[in-house]
Amino acid sequence: MAKTKKEKIYSTEEKLVALYNLQSIDSELEQIRILRGELPIEVSDLEDELAGHSTRIEHINEEIAALNQSILERTEKIANSKAAIEKYSTQLKNVRNNREFEALTKEVEFQELEIQLSEKKINEFKVKIEFKNELIVKTNEKVEDSKQNLEKKKAALDQIIAETQKDEEKLTKQQSKAESVIDARLLKGYKRLRTNLTNKLAVAKVDRESCGGCFAKVPPQRQLD
Repeated sequence: MAKTKKEKIYSTEEKLVALYNLQSIDSELEQIRILRGELPIEVSDLEDELAGHSTRIEHINEEIAALNQSILERTEKIANSKAAIEKYSTQLKNVRNNREFEALTKEVEFQELEIQLSEKKINEFKVKIEFKNELIVKTNEKVEDSKQNLEKKKAALDQIIAETQKDEEKLTKQQSKAESVIDARLLKGYKRLRTNLTNKLAVAKVDRESCGGCFAKVPPQRQLD
């Protein structure tokens, strides 16, 4: 019959030491993750910013294309109005009465007004296009700035990952070792406390009869316990 490996029984002192060591290890891991954690957020924000700039430029280019199309349509209207004026001017030479003369004259005047309106609209469209081209230039400048910042942030993040990866792996092994000494119930309570605390200090030394984490007064009886 195969012998089962006897599970090691740890003393209360060993469990408390392991719990305190676990807190120290977790605090170091927290610092590494905080140091690394801010940069990925900044990198992600810059990537989103670049995507936003790209989308904005696409929309501006679509608006410019629509304005250019409107200029073409107005230019065609001017050509059509000029052709109509030429036709009506020829007809005016052959009018037979005042009624026909007035009707053709009004048509010529109407077409001249249409030309003026179209020319005004074309000028407005050109001003808008000029403004939107300036927006594209400014947005491209922002794109270049964002790209440079992104490159710097990514380089800094890669460097931190390279520098902290070995330490994190070492601390993670120490973390597992310390957790294996602590009772499951105690470990669960410890993790729950860390989750709810801002400073993540679930375990701290008693210094001058006060908790080293929250600085609350610890009664003598509780210290003995």
